[in-house]
Amino acid sequence: MQVNETLAEGLKHEFQISIPATEIDAKVNERLVNMKDKVRINGFRPGKVPVAHLKKIYGRSVAAEALEDVIRETNQQVFNERGFRLANEPKLTMPTDQQEVERVLDGKADLNYSVAIEVVPPITLADFKTFKVEKPVAEVTDADIDEAIKRIADQNRSYAAKAEGAKAESGDRVTVSFKGSIDGVAFDGGTGSDIPVVIGSNSFIPGFEEQLIGMGAGETRTLKVTFPKNYAADNLAGKDAEFETSATLIEAPQETKVDDEFAKTLGVESLDKVKEIMRERLTQEFAGASRQKLKRELLDRLDETHKFDPPQSLVDDEFKLMWESIKGEMDSQSRTFADENTTEEVAKEDYRKIADRRVRLGLVLSEIGEKNKITVTDDEVSRAVVERARQMPGREKEVWDYYRSNANALAQLRAPIFEDKVVDFILELATVTEKPVSREDLFKEEDEKAAA
Repeated sequence: MQVNETLAEGLKHEFQISIPATEIDAKVNERLVNMKDKVRINGFRPGKVPVAHLKKIYGRSVAAEALEDVIRETNQQVFNERGFRLANEPKLTMPTDQQEVERVLDGKADLNYSVAIEVVPPITLADFKTFKVEKPVAEVTDADIDEAIKRIADQNRSYAAKAEGAKAESGDRVTVSFKGSIDGVAFDGGTGSDIPVVIGSNSFIPGFEEQLIGMGAGETRTLKVTFPKNYAADNLAGKDAEFETSATLIEAPQETKVDDEFAKTLGVESLDKVKEIMRERLTQEFAGASRQKLKRELLDRLDETHKFDPPQSLVDDEFKLMWESIKGEMDSQSRTFADENTTEEVAKEDYRKIADRRVRLGLVLSEIGEKNKITVTDDEVSRAVVERARQMPGREKEVWDYYRSNANALAQLRAPIFEDKVVDFILELATVTEKPVSREDLFKEEDEKAAA
């Protein structure tokens, strides 16, 4: 085997490799010998078929398989000798001349090919014992519990018919029947009868509910709306439509008295028990938010203390995924970069920086996990699958079968488990101090992101 490095620029390397025909032929013969006891050929006893005869029959296909083995083993040897940790799959450039390929497969010519790779740079880990991070904590107050219960009461409130001649207002429930059309032609799924619509619930196509304001029972209007660009039905996505809509009933929301009787409508024996359940739920919610903020601060510290140039191909892949998601979201909401007070060029630059950070942090977390033997067990992944299945009642078997037959989906479950275990490992070494904050401060960033 001859190896000649033809490129060494930063993290990128290319090699020209030549594998002698004799080495390939030896690998082919090894495979053929292993086949002797497995094949059955008329005229020969089991295990007594001459290798030369096998080569005549199966030589070409066995040679192709042998080449794959030789190339894989050779590449691995080249990379291991140089201590390379690959950032992605090697890119092979094989001979394209058909006659040359035939000669290689027939064992009459050496195999010459090139391989291009990008490697992960050496990563020097920080001393995590020097890390100091703050963990924001907020107490669940009686006011928080009362507010949460009120939200549940509002979601379960009853409605009563408004007086004759009354008009629909925001928050009212309007029972409507409608017929939808595009360019005057009715479309499938565009017709509904006696459908209750709560104005302001945002449960219908954007713009539909707002146009019900001011309608009275018995009134008919033509509502003009535009389907979102990411609408599930491709034949409707982004289309302008009209709905001939008639209101048959206008109802106003009624105040729900929060007492023991209300608790019983929720399947709980008393209001005190509802408050107890809500306190437990909010305590978990607050703890989750506190954990997320602590984790974010820790990742910021890892970012500050681990500056290096990550493999560009990984950054490009991460940026591509992010950019496609951002563009898709903006298109679905008919927003432009000007609406965000920026330009596409500036936005690309910002998201590329985010992609760079994500890749670097991913490599750092991986390095920490590898050096400290942090792994994710099959039981931990199985528990995650069970949790996902519980979130979809009635479809548990479908969820389980999906993950059992989809390696990429399992990897997506494994990744956050691994990340959390590495974070916990660092936090055990770091100095963590608790900082009392208000509920508003604890959820401030999350609320701002949800509103953005």
